Amino acid sequence: MIEPGHVAVPAPTAPVSLSGFGGAETTAMVLLPRADGLPDFGWMGLALASTDVRSLTSPASVETTAWNSWLLGSPVSVFPEHARGYLGRPALLGHRIGPEGPGSAWSTAFGVGVVRGDDGSLVIQATDESAGLGLRFEAEAVVGGGLRLRHLLTNVGTGPYVVDALDVVIPLPPGAGEILDFTGRWARERQPQRHALGDGQWVREHRRGMRSLDGTGLVVVGTPGFGYGAGEVLGVHLAWSGNHRYAVEQLSSGAAVVRTGELLHPGELVLDEGETYTMPWVHVAASACGLDGLADATHRYVRSLAAHPPSPAPVMFNPWEAVYLDHDPDKLTALVDISAGLGAERFVLDDGWFAGRESLDDGLGDWTPDPAVWPDGLARLADRVHGKGMEFGLWWEPEAVNPNSAVYRDHPDWILRTGDRSPVLERNCYLLDLGREDVRAHLVRAFDRLAAAHRIDFVKWDHNRDQIDGGDSRGSGRPASRRQTLAFRELLDELARRHPGISWESCASGGGRIDLDVLERVQSVWASDVTDPLSRQPIQHWTAQLAPLEYLGAHVAAPVSHQTGRTSSLDLRAATAFFGQFGVQWDLTKVPTPELDRLACWIGLYKRHRALLHTGRLTRVELPDGLLAHGVVARDRSEALFSYAQLDEIVPVPPRLRVPGLDPGRTYRVSLVSPAEPSAAWKVTGIQASGAALGALGLPGPARAPQSAAVVHLHAD
Repeated sequence: MIEPGHVAVPAPTAPVSLSGFGGAETTAMVLLPRADGLPDFGWMGLALASTDVRSLTSPASVETTAWNSWLLGSPVSVFPEHARGYLGRPALLGHRIGPEGPGSAWSTAFGVGVVRGDDGSLVIQATDESAGLGLRFEAEAVVGGGLRLRHLLTNVGTGPYVVDALDVVIPLPPGAGEILDFTGRWARERQPQRHALGDGQWVREHRRGMRSLDGTGLVVVGTPGFGYGAGEVLGVHLAWSGNHRYAVEQLSSGAAVVRTGELLHPGELVLDEGETYTMPWVHVAASACGLDGLADATHRYVRSLAAHPPSPAPVMFNPWEAVYLDHDPDKLTALVDISAGLGAERFVLDDGWFAGRESLDDGLGDWTPDPAVWPDGLARLADRVHGKGMEFGLWWEPEAVNPNSAVYRDHPDWILRTGDRSPVLERNCYLLDLGREDVRAHLVRAFDRLAAAHRIDFVKWDHNRDQIDGGDSRGSGRPASRRQTLAFRELLDELARRHPGISWESCASGGGRIDLDVLERVQSVWASDVTDPLSRQPIQHWTAQLAPLEYLGAHVAAPVSHQTGRTSSLDLRAATAFFGQFGVQWDLTKVPTPELDRLACWIGLYKRHRALLHTGRLTRVELPDGLLAHGVVARDRSEALFSYAQLDEIVPVPPRLRVPGLDPGRTYRVSLVSPAEPSAAWKVTGIQASGAALGALGLPGPARAPQSAAVVHLHAD
């Protein structure tokens, strides 16, 4: 079926290309026609002329036979199939359940027809009459210079078709030899790891549902040794919050691909006759400028989204580490007053405000203010917050429920479960089956009541357990992870539609739900539950590979970390929060006045510089282990901000800070960003030098000072 507005044309005889737009670099896809099936990728990488690609990928001069055609190597199809000679994992794994049982239509051989859209899209449609399947391959150019791709599979045959896996498969460019992905855990998200590309598959599978603390979220493949500012790289991201699979595969012929798609449980996706499965978008970007080039492409895309925050990210105060579940209205009112006096612009009441919340084991799911603590509801506190000129925000976790809650006692049948058994408790809670309309309707009503009683400006949406044994609650027990992910998206979209003035933050035990599908819907993310700056520095450093700094919730907490027990200075904590969405999570009623004054100065500095921080180009600097340097350079290169953090003791003196990305022909004046007099430990204030010299020679390094950070501002004369 051809959609209205598109014109069908025969299979092309010349290359077909599509390029991204609106970026410093442009990613291009060139497809080569094939007489017997779907087109091949001639190229995926930085833009090349399609005629050159066709010329350079002409068939080999060696005469081919049915035997050696599979051994000589050939371009990778947009939909690799065994029937066309691809000996790796095919794009589609599945089979039909026919009159003779399961197992038919397990191997496909699609013919091809092409549908051209406008200059920013390309659609290929094909049918395999024997398998009874229709395929639609979609590619779109996106702001930032990248592309996004996906497949749609339709059952046009007789009987149900079981989809086990459907991947977008992308060829790797010549020279790719090293893989970067990420691992992690709670309070240690997004830790990078590298591997050499070799024969076989490097596979990352995520089976936790919508909380991905250890998931990679992004795979980068490039020339060996690629870094922040150098090396040819190709980045691939699946815009999906549920179970997923990434793999990098190299065949013995030398053909290499990166592939990704949903990870489907057995029997989770069965297409009835006429039904279509639309897989999530796969974002692809290439850069000759290393990881920062990829980050720039993604940041430009995210900043073009309708959901991107329209105004500067406000300074937040969250009392979680000040009070935890002990909600005393007098104490919270005092925190409202103090935080407002320091310059906070948003006050977010975290977990503990609702009925029955005696402990983390109780009350979750009962979304009414606790009458024992808030006999008049939260209106008085919200009015106090608004009266101080701040926004009022609330925490909620709508997907989870404690067994000791009214909603579970009334509706024990609402939880995800497999068969007649209850899943393992995690954090003493279960997950509600969001795929049920009655569950979503209940949650919409609960939130509508809250919003009607209080002027809510911000919601911190949390999600604190894995989908273990997550089956359909309505009796079948079939896997429901995919349906749950789609229902989460539907619930968030519906609440955002009903309450357009609210900003939404994605939190899942910290940074467990950060992907481009979520970033199309929220205005901030909580990068990690850990507030220790020594842990936070690398987490934010690498979370920014995908999410721009204005999305990264980053808070100044107590001197002694509640997660690690380490002690850190206020300047280190504030300099860490500075490169994000600055916030405070500290019992300010116990902070001495000099510390409060210093914190207020940091807040003022953040407000002064946040327009640059939240619009500039992310730029990171290669330094030895134990040191981290990162910053932003204005789009017009008129100014820049950089942080130099010494996280650990190192043997040499701290090396010079080379500042890339400046205009080589302009002169810049350097100043230390500090709430006090310029530190004698780093005498850089007043230095003037050209952008060329600052990029090549750099600023002198600071004095050795483990567990410290300093911020410098460079402004062109």
